[in-house]
Amino acid sequence: SGRLCASYPNNEGSKVFMQSKFHTLRTLREFILLWLTQSLSALGSAMTSFALVIWSYQQTGSALSTALLSISSYAPYVVMSIFAGAMSDKWDKKRTMLLCDLFAALTSVTVLILIKTGSLAIWHLYLINALNRLMNTIQNPASIVSVTLLVPKEHYQLVSGLQSFSRSLVTVLTPIFASAALALFGLDAVIAFDLSTCAVAMATLLLFIRIPGAPDNGEMHESVFAAAKAGLRYLKQNRGILDLILFLAAINFTASVYEAALAPLLLSRLNGGQAALGMVNASIGIATLAGSAIASLSPTPRSRVRVIMDSLLFSMSTENLMLAFGRTVPVWCLAGVLGWLFIPVMSANMDTLFRHTIPAEMQGRVYSARNTLQFFTIPLGYFLGGVLVDRVFEPLMAKVPGNCLIVQLIGSGKGSGAALLLLTLSVPGIMTCLFFRKDRHIWALER
Repeated sequence: SGRLCASYPNNEGSKVFMQSKFHTLRTLREFILLWLTQSLSALGSAMTSFALVIWSYQQTGSALSTALLSISSYAPYVVMSIFAGAMSDKWDKKRTMLLCDLFAALTSVTVLILIKTGSLAIWHLYLINALNRLMNTIQNPASIVSVTLLVPKEHYQLVSGLQSFSRSLVTVLTPIFASAALALFGLDAVIAFDLSTCAVAMATLLLFIRIPGAPDNGEMHESVFAAAKAGLRYLKQNRGILDLILFLAAINFTASVYEAALAPLLLSRLNGGQAALGMVNASIGIATLAGSAIASLSPTPRSRVRVIMDSLLFSMSTENLMLAFGRTVPVWCLAGVLGWLFIPVMSANMDTLFRHTIPAEMQGRVYSARNTLQFFTIPLGYFLGGVLVDRVFEPLMAKVPGNCLIVQLIGSGKGSGAALLLLTLSVPGIMTCLFFRKDRHIWALER
């Protein structure tokens, strides 16, 4: 009898707990449907992008040609981001997302037709990437606002965790699935999977998701140029936020040069190849997944600025060096893990710092301005990285004698130039972190 009495409150507590979870699921039903199908579509799109990078490098053998794929994607994003938020605010969110998804599907169909007819050329991919990214730039703020409108405020943290988890999972699965599908069935099968996931996402959004209208706070009638100007004016008046954005812009420049060199390095090295590139990318995905868990479970730090600085300094002082000196897949995978493990922690603390500092009524316009300033260095870095690999470091390493110290350290042959570039990149990466670590305006954000 005593045991029964003791267990009764636990049973009641368990029942209440389960009822609470079911209530949460019912409340978030539309968001969960949207999240699952959009995440599946994101996996299909990421697989296609991954496969096309491999295809382009196999066709040209040029790091610059491969880097131009990313440049053609980022350039429209940088140019249009500052206006995209205001444009999206004026349009119906659901219709905007559907039209952008439809456009993406049509571009994938175009690539599939070009493959089947044997007409696919690298310049086709540059044009398609640019158009796709332009539509994504418009779709992204519509998607962010849609989630805000669908989800009650008490579930924002849960939803953010789910979205971070799905992004990391896509990063993990993309190289595994894309490499397997590419090897077994070819590029057209990867694109066919992309189209099927896009169709599922569009059908779900069209038939099962009802997105409430956003309240009109007066910004709906503001011109896109006025909105962009307001965001830039706020940053000019708040030096700490501006300097933190410039810090990330400098890091993005170094990171994009690294990205331009990564595929040529791993695809060309003696123990590398398509499988090696896939394993390293999967390791990076696992690291970001673990980093997302660390960011979610960690207590509030005493200093968010210190966490941001330390995370980026650790990343910049480990990954490039290990990739340059590494000769085997396990070492390259470990480099990817160390380089990306704390990036989600950095991002979470930076996002929280922004949300606490920037007034809610200004966040849309400031974030749009931030995106342009923070990411404009990425296409520049990709271009410079491709040029440096093809025109400077690979020819340089081809002329270095075999008994030279640098050859003993990083090896020789195709890919050694990319390794030397990564080794060189560790210096500006570390110096950037140390320079901005002394910025008093950034530290003033702690107050």
